[in-house]
Amino acid sequence: MDRQQISRLAHAHHPIAAPLADESVARLLDRALAGRESGRMLDLGCGEGSWLLRALAARPGWRAVGVDVDAAALTRAWESATTLGLVRRIGLHHQDVREFTAVGPFDLVLCVGATHAFDGLLPTLAAARELLAPGGLLLVGEGFWEREPSPAALDGLGAAREDFADLATTTDRVLADGWTPVYGHVSTVREWDDYEFSWTGSLAEWALDHPDHPDAAAAREAADRHRAEWLHGYRGTLGFVTYLLRRD
Repeated sequence: MDRQQISRLAHAHHPIAAPLADESVARLLDRALAGRESGRMLDLGCGEGSWLLRALAARPGWRAVGVDVDAAALTRAWESATTLGLVRRIGLHHQDVREFTAVGPFDLVLCVGATHAFDGLLPTLAAARELLAPGGLLLVGEGFWEREPSPAALDGLGAAREDFADLATTTDRVLADGWTPVYGHVSTVREWDDYEFSWTGSLAEWALDHPDHPDAAAAREAADRHRAEWLHGYRGTLGFVTYLLRRD
């Protein structure tokens, strides 16, 4: 069972692929789009287009572009856009985000929970810099260490200690790279727990509902492994911050 299929099933009831509650997503978008009745936005690693569709539904003057390597997720994004009557205002590209080239700059660029596609936060900031219009905003979500990671936490995440820093150091790195946080949100324990229980629960539920499917055992094993890695490893250790950034 490939990683993309696992992710689609796991996010069935939590389409935002990050530990963010609906109200947090709404507040972040409100801040990102405030004062602009029209513009162009780009989501790098858009998945099923949840961020873009929410934004377009609330702002009829905006247009959007999404980029992702998961063709099935993009198909679902297109179907949702069609159902919502937004299909004429969105363009979707099946492409590696590192290879995406745009015609004209964007007023808002998003990369929330997908900085791994660029091999980290700073390369993501560098890519976004080339795509933003003057005065544009970047909404980027990244992990950080809430506390010193234990070996169990690192094993559960398949991570190294240097993959993340604490929140202060992460923010200092953003500032040193020439960006100013104009807003931010640190995901709460409740948001994390809801996300992880939804992720593992949705995947396990699919396996229970499809016992004869050839991927059922693999889905159940992935759900059980992820749950153990979270509860016995990185719960309370890995944090998540979403910055709204402007260039200096």
